[in-house]
Amino acid sequence: MKILAFETTCDETSAAVLENGVLRSNAVFSQIALHRRYNGVVPELASRAHLEKMPFVFSGAAGAAKLKLPLARGAVDAVAFSRGPGLPGALMVGRVAAEAAAELAGAPLIGVNHLEGHLLACEFENGRAVRPLVFPLAVLIVSGGHTELWHARGYGDYKVLGRTRDDAAGEAFDKVARLLGLPYPGGPEIEKRAAAARGKGPVFPRPFMEGTRDFSFSGLKTAVSYYLAKRLGREFYRGRRRLPAGEEALVCRSFQEAVVETLVKKTADAARSLGLRRIAVGGGVSANGALRAAFSALEGFETRFAQKRYCSDNAAMIALCAMRRLKAGRYSNSLKVAPELAVPGWK
Repeated sequence: MKILAFETTCDETSAAVLENGVLRSNAVFSQIALHRRYNGVVPELASRAHLEKMPFVFSGAAGAAKLKLPLARGAVDAVAFSRGPGLPGALMVGRVAAEAAAELAGAPLIGVNHLEGHLLACEFENGRAVRPLVFPLAVLIVSGGHTELWHARGYGDYKVLGRTRDDAAGEAFDKVARLLGLPYPGGPEIEKRAAAARGKGPVFPRPFMEGTRDFSFSGLKTAVSYYLAKRLGREFYRGRRRLPAGEEALVCRSFQEAVVETLVKKTADAARSLGLRRIAVGGGVSANGALRAAFSALEGFETRFAQKRYCSDNAAMIALCAMRRLKAGRYSNSLKVAPELAVPGWK
């Protein structure tokens, strides 16, 4: 079974070929350099960049997988693409590319939920889908645009337990990095400085939100803003001053600790309440070393992460989602682009 897949939900343009669970190629073009000057993703620029780079990314993935272009009939068994959630214009680029490829190859077209891709990315090990998930399990999807907690009962059988009510965890990292005068994307910048912190730093609130499994990180971001305003005065609002390097590192560590503790506690509490002992964590923020260490330290749980190379957006995980559906034999399928796509599953 050979599957061609496309991923264009946000700021990575990717195409991949998966054959019988083995990655033949996974080409990714990142737009980080493009968006860094704006301290965040600009949707219109992202869409244009996808249009510009898709031909090169597709040809690169096809070449690495030894697929001749233009695609011949029967060259692949299926074509998949991320239909949401994501940026509307960016999603359309992926769908159009997938439709053209499916038409040429005479192959079925499968619309995949991008967030399910982040979960299934946990199955890859060095380019092979050899770590199948064992259900049931609690799932934390944590990225720049989403923070969601699921109960996964099987492939395509997911129930959302909680989600962010405001900022996603990755978005909070980016916004706090911006407050500190650090470059985009903020997650790696904060993690790097947090690792260098020495001594006692400020204590920021843990937004546990008792009585709900939802998340909220806007208050934590505001607490960091108040701290900086108090320390730097008017110059903070003018963006003319930064904290001394040592204090900046302490703020990064304290903020990161608050986010990590919140994510781990709410996930573990939900898993315990459902009698689950397995946890899977996916999405770009799951590459954070402190988050991985905290989950690994949990007693009584087996936690699965994607290898770091598969944490950010990529088409390999989209191809794997399609493979799981095809192997299941029966599944619901929609090709409609849905920027706010939820995760009810496909069974």
